[in-house]
Amino acid sequence: MESKKEVVFGHAILLIGALIALYPFVSIILQALTPAPGSGAEGWTLENFISAWTRGGFSRSLLNSAIVAFAVVVATAIAAMLAGYVLSVLKFEWRVAVFALLMIGLVLPSEARIIPLYNLFASTGLLNSYWALILPQIASSFPLATFWMANYYAQLPESLSEAASLDGASEFEILRHIYAPIGMSAVLTLSCLVFLFTWNEFMLALVLMPDNVAVQTAPLSLSFFAGNERTTEPQVIAAAAVLVALPVVVAYFFLQRRFMQGLLEGAVK
Repeated sequence: MESKKEVVFGHAILLIGALIALYPFVSIILQALTPAPGSGAEGWTLENFISAWTRGGFSRSLLNSAIVAFAVVVATAIAAMLAGYVLSVLKFEWRVAVFALLMIGLVLPSEARIIPLYNLFASTGLLNSYWALILPQIASSFPLATFWMANYYAQLPESLSEAASLDGASEFEILRHIYAPIGMSAVLTLSCLVFLFTWNEFMLALVLMPDNVAVQTAPLSLSFFAGNERTTEPQVIAAAAVLVALPVVVAYFFLQRRFMQGLLEGAVK
């Protein structure tokens, strides 16, 4: 039984940690709401957001990020469910070796893939296109996603698949009607993580799509915009940073209950 002092101390530590974590984001928001020198506005204003939106072309780059993130999340989730089911439920001879080979992707540095990817997409004519970012992101997310879903499915009772097999269900039907619905919370949690990683990806976008403004993602557009404006209007840059981060914050706000539920279920199992 915890004493009152221990409870108070624990809550104080959590409060301090929350303040430290929130300080950068709150400070950027306050700076974004501060009128730029010479604007004539008083108090907080939204003029910096309007200026960043129109001058930085973020309407297009945010749409590009949404297209890339949606494609990566959907493809990764489907592939992870299939691969996770195969590796955790089906028993085949080289299962451990295949699983170990996939796990190499968890420790392979992303920097080591940049030059080979650039040469590959340059030879195939896919540089400065959506595919130049979608395909590598799916490949880099696949090992973690497979590990995630395989561990989740492995904790489920084997009697589920055995009973369905006795009733004449095929492996695909077992996955579709039993394992996929049961594992939906894990899939949604995984999707949140993949969406976050994909939305914030900068290095691949910088190397593989720097010359086509029409397909540049929001982080890359923000970098170019900040590079051009950093010495003149920091308030507008702060507003642009908030615009780029806002979709992730909003998505987490609406999905946080499901996100935490998936994490807790994985921990309990």
